[in-house]
Amino acid sequence: MRIWFNRWFTTVSHYIDLIRANPEGRRFVIFGTHPNKDALYLQNCDFAFTEPDISGNEYIDFCLEFCQQHRVDIFIPRKENVLISKRLKDFHAIGVKVLVCPDAELMETMDNKAAAYESIRSKESDREPIVSIPDYYVVNKLTDFKRAYECLRRKGQTVCFKPVIGEGANGFRVIKENIETITQLFNQGIGYRIPYQHACEILSQQEIFPDLMVLEFLEGEEFSIDCLASEEKLYAAIPRMKGDGRVRELVNHHQLIQLAHRFHQKYKLPYIFNIQVKYNNGVPKLLEINPRMSGGMHFSCLSGINFPFLAIKILLGEEIGDLKPSFGIRASHIEKEIILQKDDFA
Repeated sequence: MRIWFNRWFTTVSHYIDLIRANPEGRRFVIFGTHPNKDALYLQNCDFAFTEPDISGNEYIDFCLEFCQQHRVDIFIPRKENVLISKRLKDFHAIGVKVLVCPDAELMETMDNKAAAYESIRSKESDREPIVSIPDYYVVNKLTDFKRAYECLRRKGQTVCFKPVIGEGANGFRVIKENIETITQLFNQGIGYRIPYQHACEILSQQEIFPDLMVLEFLEGEEFSIDCLASEEKLYAAIPRMKGDGRVRELVNHHQLIQLAHRFHQKYKLPYIFNIQVKYNNGVPKLLEINPRMSGGMHFSCLSGINFPFLAIKILLGEEIGDLKPSFGIRASHIEKEIILQKDDFA
């Protein structure tokens, strides 16, 4: 079968390896595209191409043409995955199966952190909470930013902010009360903490800025829960604790596994999704939901669960049976040099 990964994280190279190393010995031909011909995961593809740096429906038209030209059987998108979900019928019409949630409205909701929070609150009851939500405000004016900051500070909370729509830690900042000391300047790298006045100065550059979430900063342990599911069943939930530096630990954490089951019961999100939570005062609170493979999912695959291959089997309507993951695994990673071999790109 022919599989295409469009513009992805570099760590998708691990998922390509896992698909090839599937226990059934099935053979796959891997296509990869990216606007940057030096994107490292292209080195791990059977066929690599540069793709145009476009977006929106113009990009979807490119995707459909690429699938037809290269006889793609399975498309695993990251770029424009919400819009791709909206146009699934176009891909199905040319015989392409797409590893993306078919509920486009749900995809759009989960892509917006504030909308995701409100959706979860609307589905909860006092008897059956899904996951705790941090205190937060959505603002797009400096006056509202200041008001939100003061409200949270009056509750005794450290305040942080991040874009309503964005990936990973892009745009995330924690507000600190004091400016840098000389000791910090000389001995610490540039971090994600920013003085309140500096944040106000930056935001004052525009009368209206893109929606920003101002919320309580969560001080405790952070977990990323990688989940494998069909619409009917959650097959696996692997809580991955973020340790010091690059250390990650797979933890058989009953509270977080049950959280994943509650979420899936309400949303029926299929294939692969990721729930990120962080503790504060002993309570796990939601950071975000990613309705796709996470950047660090290869650590969760150390549990013995081949997430990308099993997701393909679910997409194809195949049975995968019961899964028994291993926990208690601690892992990290080191950099590795790669000589760029592929010079011929379409």
